[in-house]
Amino acid sequence: MTPSIQNDALVENLRLELRRGSLVLAVLAQLRAEHYGYTLRKALAQYGMDIDEGTLYPLLRRLESQGLLVSEWREEAKRNKRFYKISRDGKLVLKQLLAEWQGIGQSLEEILKESNHGSR
Repeated sequence: MTPSIQNDALVENLRLELRRGSLVLAVLAQLRAEHYGYTLRKALAQYGMDIDEGTLYPLLRRLESQGLLVSEWREEAKRNKRFYKISRDGKLVLKQLLAEWQGIGQSLEEILKESNHGSR
């Protein structure tokens, strides 16, 4: 494998790792309003957070098993669909994660600002 292909693969892996951490936050935030899987995927995609079904549904099941989401099956347009919404505990966790996210963002901004000043 050539160095640029190795670097491309490395960057892609690191990008996916970075995105994976932010998906939980995005899903919890988006589920402050009720969605079923398809509408949740579309809503996230509108904000540039594309997520495939193979990632979304296991994530939803995990968050529900952790008590952060609640779901129920309902019929809509003659089809049974599972609707998800953030739980009370999920709202508390979302608030904590948002505070952590904002703290990390502020720290990174300062680090990047310092890096830019030092490189001049």
